[in-house]
Amino acid sequence: MLVAMALFALALERLIYWRFTYRRARRALIDAWIQRRDHVSWSALTLREVWTRELLARLRQPLPWLKLLVAICPLLGLLGTVTGMIQVFDSLSLSDSGQARAMADGVARATLPTLVGMAVAVVGLLFVSRLEQIIRREDQRLHDRMARAVEDAHA
Repeated sequence: MLVAMALFALALERLIYWRFTYRRARRALIDAWIQRRDHVSWSALTLREVWTRELLARLRQPLPWLKLLVAICPLLGLLGTVTGMIQVFDSLSLSDSGQARAMADGVARATLPTLVGMAVAVVGLLFVSRLEQIIRREDQRLHDRMARAVEDAHA
């Protein structure tokens, strides 16, 4: 449960960062690029590349943590299932009669952590995939906007 909350909190933080902070930083970067006199020399193009990489690195920063949390979720679910199955078999060994209904209920309850772990991992994986798509798109947009801004400023 704690891992799922951390995963969704980090995902929400990235969404808020992308919606508000990143867009302001992107606008400031484009404005700083327009303010420069030199836009075509090797050093200017290298500086532009460094600036864009730094900005995108801030957007990309929590991706390894998100991927780690996504990978941990199913494993923790399996751990919960194994623990639940051990409890079921312990309780069956203590009782004299082999109660099939009690065993079926225990096994059903024991498999719930795996189900939850997989569900959280799938949702987390969808978010990681979407964030990677946003980063690729923003990389292209940032380069295009900086080039267009220079053209518009010189026109």
